[in-house]
Order: sequence, then C-alpha cells, then structure tokens
Amino acid sequence: MKKTIVDLFEASVRQYPNNTFLLEKTGKAFEPTTYKQVKEQVYRLGAGLQALGVKKGDTMALLSEGRNMWIVGELAMFYAGAVNVPLSIKLEESNDLLFRLVHGDVKFVMVSGQQLKKIRLIKNQLPEVQKIIVFDAQKSYEAGEISLEEVMKMGDEFLASHTEEEFLKVANSIQNDDYATITYTSGTTADPKGVVLTHRNYTANVEQALTLVDINEHWRTLIILPLDHCFAHVVGFYIMMSVGATAATVQVGRTPLETLKNIPGNIREVKPHFILSVPALAKTFKKNIEQGIRAKGKTTVRLFNIGMRLTQIYYGDSNLDSKGVRALLKPLVSFFDKLIFSKVRQNFGGELRFFIGGGALLDKDLQKFYVGIGIPMYQGYGLSEATPVISSNGPELYRFGSSGKLVKPIELTICDPEGRELPTGEMGEIVVKGENVMAGYWKNPESTAETVRDGRLYTGDLGYMSEEGLLYVKGRFKSLLISSDGEKYSPEGIEEALVEKSRYIDQVMLYNNQSPFTTALIVPNKEQLRRKVSQKGLTLDTEEGRKAALQKLESEVNKFKRGGEFEGMFPERWLPSNFAVLAEPFTEQNQMINSTMKMVRGKIEKAYAERLEFLYTAEGKQLLNSQNLDALK
Repeated sequence: MKKTIVDLFEASVRQYPNNTFLLEKTGKAFEPTTYKQVKEQVYRLGAGLQALGVKKGDTMALLSEGRNMWIVGELAMFYAGAVNVPLSIKLEESNDLLFRLVHGDVKFVMVSGQQLKKIRLIKNQLPEVQKIIVFDAQKSYEAGEISLEEVMKMGDEFLASHTEEEFLKVANSIQNDDYATITYTSGTTADPKGVVLTHRNYTANVEQALTLVDINEHWRTLIILPLDHCFAHVVGFYIMMSVGATAATVQVGRTPLETLKNIPGNIREVKPHFILSVPALAKTFKKNIEQGIRAKGKTTVRLFNIGMRLTQIYYGDSNLDSKGVRALLKPLVSFFDKLIFSKVRQNFGGELRFFIGGGALLDKDLQKFYVGIGIPMYQGYGLSEATPVISSNGPELYRFGSSGKLVKPIELTICDPEGRELPTGEMGEIVVKGENVMAGYWKNPESTAETVRDGRLYTGDLGYMSEEGLLYVKGRFKSLLISSDGEKYSPEGIEEALVEKSRYIDQVMLYNNQSPFTTALIVPNKEQLRRKVSQKGLTLDTEEGRKAALQKLESEVNKFKRGGEFEGMFPERWLPSNFAVLAEPFTEQNQMINSTMKMVRGKIEKAYAERLEFLYTAEGKQLLNSQNLDALK
C-alpha cells in the first residue's frame, strides 16, 4: 500500500482540518496554525518551487533554526518531488557545510536570514546551486538569491493558472521507495555519511513508534532538539502530524545562546505533554531544579531530599516489579508531591507527563531523579539509519538501565562478530530488520554494503535482550576496549560514570587497543580544581598547586577502584591505570564531539596519538609528568 509523507499529511488535514498543527512565537505569544492553514502554505510554497524549476528527484538543502517554515519548507519540497538535505545550524565550518552541499548534489537551498551569511561565504564554490530561497526579508539580495515571499507569489500564480490536479501530479507520483531525506551523520570516524531515508521509512517508523506511546490529537510537544535531527522529525512532528496533535518550536533568539535561554519560558507557555531530550539537556534541567531548591533555604532542601528518597523507593526501577510493602509509602509520596514536586513540575508547564531521551546512554541516577519529581525520563534507542526509533521505555512499561521494548513490527537479533545469532541474555552486535531500515548511504556503496546486508541493519552497537523482552544497549560494538588477551569491554558506561560522579572531570575517553592496561584522556573542570586547591592556599599558577590538582583527579578515578566509594561498579581491569590531562575540551568546533554530543573517537585518538603512546612509557605512567602539569597551566 502506498503511504508516503504526502499521503500522511493529506490524510491528517482531511481528518483534523481545524486542529492546531504548529505553534510558533515570533512576538509576544505563541501563535497557532491549523492543519488546513499549514496545507495552504505548503501548497503555495510547493507550487512556487515547481514554478522555480524544481524537478522530481532534485536535492534541496534546508539550513534554518527550528520554526514553522522549516516544517512547511520540507513538506513543500515533497510536493515538488524534491529530496531534503537537512543541515545542522551548528555547522560553522565552511568545509563541513560545503562537503554536504557538494556531496549531496544540492540544486536549491532554503535558508533563514540568520544562516544566510554561511551560504554566501561558500556559494561561489557551489556551481550546482541554482537558487537560494531566503526565509527572512533582506535589505538586498545577491545573485542567485530570492525571497520566500517572491517564491510564494510564484506559487499563487502557478496555482491560479493550473488545476489542483495538475499541481498534485508530482506529489501523487511519489512512491514508498522514493527518497525523502539525506541526513548526514556527524560521523564518529571518517567523512560524514549521507543516510538516505525513503518516504516509507518515515511513515513506517511513525507507525512503529506509536506502538510504544499512546498519544492523541489533544497532545502538545515543544521540539527543543534541532529539526534536522531524525528523532525530531519522526517523534517531534511526523508522529504529532499523524494523530492531529500539536508541535511547537522554540522561540528563535538573535544568537544560539539566546534561543537556548528561551527554552524554560517556552516550556511554561506551551505546557507540553512530552519533550524529546538528550542527556546533556536533561543534566542542565536537573542542575537548574537543584539550584532553585537550594535558593529556597535549608528546610526546603531537607524536605526535597527526604521526598526524593521516598518517591524513588516507592517507584523503584521499574513498573514491572510488584510494589509489595513499598505500597505503604503512597500517602507520604502524595504528601511530598503536593508540598514540593507539583510546584517543581509547574516549571515545566504543569502538564508534562514524561521526557523521552535518546542520543546517548542515560544515567540511571538521572532517570531516578526525574521519576522522583514525577516526570519520568524514558530511555529510548535508535539511530538515523533506522529512521531512527528501534525501542523505548514508556508509561506502559519501563525499567531504568534498559532501552525498553521494541517497536512493532521489527526483527531484532543479537549477533557475534561472525554474524551468528546469539541467545537471549548474551551480548553482541544489535542487528535489525524492518521497513524503517534506510535505503543506504548516499553515493557510498562500500559503506552501504558493510552496514545493510540482506535487508538487515548492522548497527555497530553492543547490547542484549533480557528475559523480560527488554533491550539493553551497552555502547559501541566498534569502540570496544580490547585488552592484550583479546577480551572486549564497552567504555561508555565507565566514561559516563566518571563524569557524572565527579565534578572535577568534564569529559573522559578511555583507551585500550590490545594493551595490558587501560588508559584515559581526561578534560578536567579547571574551575572546580582551582577552588579545591585554593582550600589548601594553593593556585594552579604554581607547580605545587597543579600537583595537588592532579592528585585530586587521581583520587576521583580511584573512587571506582578497590576500597573506593564506587568499588565494584566496573571490572577493575577496564578502569584507567593512568591518564593524560588535556588542556582543551572536546567540542563540535574541533570536531571531537558530533552534533548528538557523542565523542568522535577516531578523531580524538588521531589528535592525541602521541599522548596516548606516551601513557604506555615509564614517564607517562607517572601521574606528575611534565605533560600533565603543563596541561593545567
């Protein structure tokens, strides 16, 4: 059966014409746009694109902050038969943008006023690009640029001189296997790869995701993730669209920081029922809540902590377990909820039922914190190559530490390095098969053949299925630590715990490439170290102060070893025996962090190859070596 994104949209407009689809704030309040009104805008812009010369199969790029016109723009592309190459606004480097625009064979670009300068800088290197459509009015336009208003006018003229049937001819000719988007992964190894997703990939994943969470036309979400994210596409606006629900976008500020600062206020205004999050955002929200509680004084802090402990005991790690005697805590839980947690929830609009987190492994303590305040944070799992949702916890069923139950229908197997299926409970590579599996990588047959075999997607992620039918994801199959005796271990859990449990460590990457012991690269929190050594009357400007700081970092790592506070959390052999302190953090700018905030291990290993080698020398094994001391200057 034919089910493209166009079919999905048309069906929703027919069923929910007067429901609010989009909410956007450009002035003092969020303004609603109904499904019917969105359709009118999509038709005008889609017709304008046809008039402009966009042909079926052409690739177009979209570079803009999250806003109505982003979603309208993508839908309009489909009505012109085009394929969208969604671009992250975080792409600062001309070569990053340039690579995607050239490699993606982009012929037309849609861009916001704020992002236009990036395109102008490189447009003389883009001979394929025929027109640049600018969303916001400019004082003057350069060659090849055209205003959105102008394209809309061309659309009006096109619709006036053609029948609706003629206009819809292209949109109706799109089939399930036609390409919808080419999403460039940030790559944790080499050049970014363009993940080709078809119309059916998207509509299938919408259907699959709805088997995990029951939402209806009365729900609202505020999309705080960038709209170029696959996760934001499917769960942010296409799921909402399919059930006649409402999607709001964050008010765009004059700078990215200003946009970020608008999030808390926007949450209170929109009153979303659920929010998509990533661990970095979840940690920021937690920090803000804790600061707010501390500001209210010691009594409030004490009550908050008692309430948090009781609530966490009451709810436990899963709603699959019998409460037993814990059920007796219910009156106390209700009391603390009324006294404190209901007030905390008002900061999230008062109607937020849960967060759904993806993008990295969620810390169990973080999940327990959110269940404590009455807004559970459910861990999900997916990747762009699977459009992206594969599994998730949800209100019906959750267990912290797991990635929840699988979407339906999907086939998932756990395989050993030779591709043989492993039994339940055994760890191996996660392999999936379903209508959500990508068509392949754009112009990259080698990587496609390596990743998709017989319709099965080899995710490169390590995990296992439990007896309860829950998926546990343990990190990257391909970023495993491999010891000299060939034993393998995933580093992510240890890295997350070191950062989570220590305020002195901002980032850490473990390393063991068939060596007798594991080492680490540590990005310290210099501010916290400065404060710590100042208690001894020292500063980081002196060698004595830097030595004290290094000893503090070592003691933080040792907390996970024998006799330490967190002893037994991880096998000792995989904890770092020694470490190199780095002067610079891993960032998106130096390309050591990708847009989903994951470390790009290949690039980090290459950049710090000499430091890693040094760690296996006699001098490098010494904590107070000159390189570590210099990094703290």
